[in-house]
Amino acid sequence: MRDSEKKLFENFQDKNFNPDERYNLAYKRVKRIKGFYVHAMVYVLVNAFIIISSYNRSLFGNEVFLRWETFSTALFWGIGLLAHGLSVFGSNLFFGQNWEERKIQEFMEKDKSEKWE
Repeated sequence: MRDSEKKLFENFQDKNFNPDERYNLAYKRVKRIKGFYVHAMVYVLVNAFIIISSYNRSLFGNEVFLRWETFSTALFWGIGLLAHGLSVFGSNLFFGQNWEERKIQEFMEKDKSEKWE
């Protein structure tokens, strides 16, 4: 869950908002998780087909199995799948928790100290 979703969910719990709003938030999160799982399943199926068919062609033909073209789709698509997973499951590797709030406070303090009054 992203920080913004966590804050929104906590606000709903703290202020006893309408259960429908909490349901909608949970529904959106479930849809995002489901989308990731479908993406992962298609990734496995398509790349398994590509690799198995390439292996079969190398067994019965004169094609070489261990070449860049055999695994490039799996590699680049895997990078995209990793990014999708990070966006869904919310690993805050780059900015960390509460980064936005700290940055806003930093800018506010800087603006406060730069005023001439």
